[in-house]
Amino acid sequence: MERMSWAQEEFADLDLGDKRLNRRQVKLAETFSRQPTPSIPAACGGWGDTRGAYRFFAHEDIDWQDILKPHWQASAQRMAEHPVVLCLQDTTELDFNGQGIAGLGRLSYDAQRGMYLHPTYAITPDREPLGVIDAWMWARSAKKGQAASDEVLESTRWIEGYERIAEQAASLPGTRLVYVADRESDLLALMRRAAELGHPADWLVRAKHNRVLPEDGKLWATVTSGHPLGQIVFTHAPRGQRARRVHQTVWAKSVRLAQGVTVTCVIAREEHPPSGVKPIEWRLLSNRPAGDLQAATQLIEWYRARWEIELFFHVVKNGCRIEALQLSRIERLERAIALYLVIAWRIARLMRLGRNGPDLPAELFFEPDEWRGVHFLLKKPIPKQAPRLNTVIRMVATLGGFLGRKCDGEPGVKTLEHI
Repeated sequence: MERMSWAQEEFADLDLGDKRLNRRQVKLAETFSRQPTPSIPAACGGWGDTRGAYRFFAHEDIDWQDILKPHWQASAQRMAEHPVVLCLQDTTELDFNGQGIAGLGRLSYDAQRGMYLHPTYAITPDREPLGVIDAWMWARSAKKGQAASDEVLESTRWIEGYERIAEQAASLPGTRLVYVADRESDLLALMRRAAELGHPADWLVRAKHNRVLPEDGKLWATVTSGHPLGQIVFTHAPRGQRARRVHQTVWAKSVRLAQGVTVTCVIAREEHPPSGVKPIEWRLLSNRPAGDLQAATQLIEWYRARWEIELFFHVVKNGCRIEALQLSRIERLERAIALYLVIAWRIARLMRLGRNGPDLPAELFFEPDEWRGVHFLLKKPIPKQAPRLNTVIRMVATLGGFLGRKCDGEPGVKTLEHI
């Protein structure tokens, strides 16, 4: 029996109301995953497939959420295999300025036109991508005077995002779900809502506000006035800069905020940074207790894993180049973005597994024709058995310019765009 492709497996439960549409979505996923960077016509190759792609995205009976639904279900199955899953949330701008797409709105600058994407990206604490389990897409009002009402509506995304994760927690009793987000999610309303629901999912956010506490004093000074729990040491390697060792002193304290909301505040402050370098300091809030250094360190490591959603956005924008899509209306754009979210997840997953599980057999993630085809393109002998996963990933990356020298590390997004 012929093995199913990755897209056939991922979209096994797809139901768009027409088997022909189901087949078209699977074919598009396979096509775009092989060539995520080129335009739709270039990726499709011929006029027939190109016309089929544009007709699919123009189909008014297809909801973009229906495109993602089977991926959500497959992601939940992967999540159920892990005791802890981090559910990362963030918002990114998609700039389509000058492309004449109907339905777009203002971005950070009034002259720009585009839309916003706010996904929930599930990963393990070891940073293995499990899938996109939720998403919002919207455009702001085109009128400048509507900015305030837009911001109010956008702030509710963080609260609704937690509610969705809390709902999913009920169907995953053996998995602890942890909502993780950056400063924009430091909302008292979110914390209060989580408490009202009984914290079915944990939450961890980076603090933005140095709040005045009901007992007097300000939040950050109150936490650091006590004895520190100890120190942590890790390697910090920002993009484009040399890696360095970071030593942080860690404090943690349970504090009561306004409206009776009680949280744990963890502060990790870098000691003695290099001359001219801004010290790294994290101020985190969570519902989880942190009575010792081990518990506080776990929260810090969970927050540090939030960087994976930034890498995911990098894949979406630069690996899949969705801001270059030329579709006439925002509804068509949403359908295309929904499909590319799954493709971006697969690229990010292969990249991460190639680093964390290099000795896994390639046939777990690549179809035989794929790993054999890479050998053929590079004019290398085709082995009788599937090689290691990392071997195939590095070979694919050479097609995108990866040199494979000792100093190059492992392949990144741009060199993996041929997967």
